[in-house]
Amino acid sequence: GITFSGGESMMQPAFVSRVFHAAKEMGVHTSPRHIRLPQHQLHREMIDDIDLCLLDVKSGDEETYHKVTGGGLLQPTIDFGRRLAKAGKKIWVRFVLVPGLTDSEENIENVARICESFDGAVEHIDVLGFHQLGRPKWHELRIPYPLEHQKGPSAALKKRVTEQFQSHGFVVY
Repeated sequence: GITFSGGESMMQPAFVSRVFHAAKEMGVHTSPRHIRLPQHQLHREMIDDIDLCLLDVKSGDEETYHKVTGGGLLQPTIDFGRRLAKAGKKIWVRFVLVPGLTDSEENIENVARICESFDGAVEHIDVLGFHQLGRPKWHELRIPYPLEHQKGPSAALKKRVTEQFQSHGFVVY
């Protein structure tokens, strides 16, 4: 299969669309990860050629989403998930658990409700513990790293969040 990862590749929608279409013609499975495009650039043909989308739902509220992403809006992610669901596509939701930032019970409930709005398209939710593997890239680029001293989640926190998503009927990894 082919996976285009992150928003960077999706900034070339015509190219990605042609690759996905050719892949589908060859019987190759296609999967974008977290498309960050204005909705008008997501052509119906591109959605038709998607088998599975790894959709990052970074937060369940605008304020936290803004803190996590440094900008942008949550609504385009929700809208895209709903478009995928309406088109009968499968979704694997990816949620990064950052202690003190994305871990509140209210935020998890909001993310769960967003996932429920995808009308059964969500096959599972990946609860990904925050880690520091990207820190060197920030340092190399000489960009201040806002999560410099952030720790990953404890096993107890990950268990609580997993159970919270499971209480909404989701399979969680």
